[in-house]
Amino acid sequence: MSPKVIIVTGVSRGIGRAIVNKIIGLNSNAVVFGIARTSAPLKELKSKHGEKFFYIVGDVTNKSDVKKLITAAIDKFGRLDSVVANAGVLEPVAEVGKVDEEAWKRLFDINFFSIVSLVQSTLPFMENTNRNYVFVSSGASVKAYFGWAAYSASKAALNSFAMSVANEKPKVKTISVAPGVVDTQMQVDIREKYGNEMTTESLKRFIDLHKNGELLDSDVPGEVYAKLAVNGIPDELNGKYSRYNDDRLASL
Repeated sequence: MSPKVIIVTGVSRGIGRAIVNKIIGLNSNAVVFGIARTSAPLKELKSKHGEKFFYIVGDVTNKSDVKKLITAAIDKFGRLDSVVANAGVLEPVAEVGKVDEEAWKRLFDINFFSIVSLVQSTLPFMENTNRNYVFVSSGASVKAYFGWAAYSASKAALNSFAMSVANEKPKVKTISVAPGVVDTQMQVDIREKYGNEMTTESLKRFIDLHKNGELLDSDVPGEVYAKLAVNGIPDELNGKYSRYNDDRLASL
């Protein structure tokens, strides 16, 4: 039986790392090709999963690095089954009256344009029945948070892109899924780094979630993304934006 070959970006920590572990745990026939900028966590994943995990140390905004990742998968297995676009950043956090255009462009390069490029580069290997693009979105894509305009706009653009890919490419499926509020480095940065750029009320929400132990473990949304990549995207959610706890995802 041919293995199920899945690309995951941003796998060095947090949700991305959880997705890798869950994919391999869910399907003994699955292999993951991951990319991240830091080598040590990638080596740890390789040590843990052996021939189930392959990686490139690189930047998702660097087309050459992404091409190496795709080529490695195709050269070894001759196929791609799913792509999970997880890599993303929150910075810059600032009110719209203090827009740093260059900082916005850097964020969009990571959160949006790298995914557009990844889809474009993988489509020739994905335009077969039951191939899946899974995008890690955010609740901020449909709800305003003070200071998060760049991040929110990039994730809203990602939702729209998922819809367009599904509309134009009927042989693949797409979905954009918000992971909830997860206990990752991004939450640490919100509490310790970006608070001065947020309203007291907005910041308090995240501080309280942390204090009360209500942040999600990365494994919770990680399992949802993994199941979408392994089992496929439900027809009724193709091209749609959803949340990790959507009832329609419960039967994956």
